[in-house]
Amino acid sequence: MDSKSGSIRPMSKAPIRIGIIGCGQIAQHHMSTYAKIPDAKMVGFADISEAAAQRSAEQYGADFYTTNFRELLARDDIDAIDVCLHNNFHMPATVAALEAGKHVYCEKPMAGSYVDAKTMLDTAAAAGKHLHIQLSTLYANETRAAKELIDAGELGEVYHARSTGFRRRGRPYVDGYGTPTFVQKRNSAGGALYDMGVYHISRILYLLGNPDVERITGKTYQKVGMDAKRREISGYDVEELGMGFVRFAGDATMDIIEAWAINLDSFEGSYIVGSEGGVRLDPFGYFHSKGDLDLNAGANLGSARSRWDSVKGDGGFYGDSQRHWVAALQGEIPLLATKDIALNTMLISEGIYLSQKLNREVTAEEVVAASVSTAVAI
Repeated sequence: MDSKSGSIRPMSKAPIRIGIIGCGQIAQHHMSTYAKIPDAKMVGFADISEAAAQRSAEQYGADFYTTNFRELLARDDIDAIDVCLHNNFHMPATVAALEAGKHVYCEKPMAGSYVDAKTMLDTAAAAGKHLHIQLSTLYANETRAAKELIDAGELGEVYHARSTGFRRRGRPYVDGYGTPTFVQKRNSAGGALYDMGVYHISRILYLLGNPDVERITGKTYQKVGMDAKRREISGYDVEELGMGFVRFAGDATMDIIEAWAINLDSFEGSYIVGSEGGVRLDPFGYFHSKGDLDLNAGANLGSARSRWDSVKGDGGFYGDSQRHWVAALQGEIPLLATKDIALNTMLISEGIYLSQKLNREVTAEEVVAASVSTAVAI
């Protein structure tokens, strides 16, 4: 595994003291993971619901909770902040935490707009603090296996990739789970592309070496019927299907299809192809030809994980986003450049939205120039 994250001085090998901003649904997953990491200690919780903050503090043995996240940032015994808010709140909370001298771990997507994500990245650089984005697919066994093949040259010249994500009926709230905020632009800024697509697009970018984006074309849809009452209550105004085509600097390309709801049984998994071979991520497969033989190979990823853990000894550092984050803060490993990958993912997603709006292909420069903050003051 590699990183281009810079040379910020690592912290000492001491437990990382973490404050949580937002104690809702996704935060519960973050908290349960931290609780299993011996070198992580949750010491404070903030949420607009005092009851939610108090419950979390009591569950994880902390003596501090508040409805004002700035009170959490004012504590001098906190090393890092975990931001678990809706997309349009990411930038204000992250910037405030960085400026308060805290490292920040932020839920995906990086923000609600490219310009807000860039503000986060620039603030981290100015503050000399680490910024890490929750991109869980980067730590999957399939991702590491694909990267090993690519790094070994087994795919030859990599020139095209596909990013896919499929749900038959999986729109938040209107299809039976989650809250209306997930399908409201004023809170989340986008739909399927921001919710699911970020995982799949970012993984492809990581495997391609996070190349520079040149041009983007795309289209979004909201066509599949839904419960009328839930539509009215939610004010559903984001896409359920997003598609795009990206041209990178050099000769590489990527196509994208991401569905919250679609009348099909499945999509094929994401893949990367090169001049000498190809790899599909889900289900994992490696494809190449020797002479007249077309060879299709699987892999025992469980055995590979065991060797990464016990032989190479780095599996625990690269098998989970939060474990990786804590280890990096302790100076055990370099931090993966998720902030740069997440920013590029924002550029592509917002490029699809702009292409939809203008009904044409757009350049990366146009996307950057057109990006407008969607941040909600907190």
